[in-house]
Amino acid sequence: MTAPETTESDHRTFIPKPGDPLPTGEDKTRSVQAMFDVIAPRYDLVNRLMTFRMDVGWRRRSVAALGLPPGSIVVDLACGTGDLAQDLVRRGLVPIGVDLSFGMLAAAPVPFARLQGDGSSLPFPDHSVDGVTCGFALRNFTDLDGTFAELARIVRPGGRIALLEVSTPPNPVLRFGHGIYFGQVVPRIGGALSDGDAYRYLPRSVQYLPEPEQMLASLEHLGFTHVRRTLLSVGISQLITATRGTDG
Repeated sequence: MTAPETTESDHRTFIPKPGDPLPTGEDKTRSVQAMFDVIAPRYDLVNRLMTFRMDVGWRRRSVAALGLPPGSIVVDLACGTGDLAQDLVRRGLVPIGVDLSFGMLAAAPVPFARLQGDGSSLPFPDHSVDGVTCGFALRNFTDLDGTFAELARIVRPGGRIALLEVSTPPNPVLRFGHGIYFGQVVPRIGGALSDGDAYRYLPRSVQYLPEPEQMLASLEHLGFTHVRRTLLSVGISQLITATRGTDG
């Protein structure tokens, strides 16, 4: 991997400020890449603190939900610093990480096969991998439908996907408390330990997520079967799993 010739100051200019409209299209891609390049050094630490280490359990559950045998090749999409990849290795699986942010890839504490790339244009042959995981990044893809289509293309028939993402608790009281925590407390934690603008943007980025029913329907339309959405930890996160059908 060759580091891009940009400075942290350059990256910060692309991170949306509070009050700015959420970027779309190429502007969103540039903003997401810049933001994760900036927050990469302390990304894992902030995640552990703001989720009270619940994210560790969520990732392990996602890997277990794949149900793939040892030796299976799994693309870890938006792999970041490799948390999910390490859990895949512990299960005897073979991860290949893909992330848009070079900074996140470079900050990985444990070496693993990884490359810089966009989810809507993955460099893998048709039906060439056994599974795909993705941790908390669906809202960050500029073309989520295109990314789902790529998953359908690269996963072999009978292969599995496990997509982990934030969610909103269905209980009104919990939803209210979660909104305060996610919208006000998390940005302060992130601002104290990393970058304030980035962690003020992250709660807003949930607006990019389609309705759950729409995501499940999109996967079914692309040939996935046994599509299921499971709420975790009273609904503050969600796990979408599916099996690649034999047709298509």
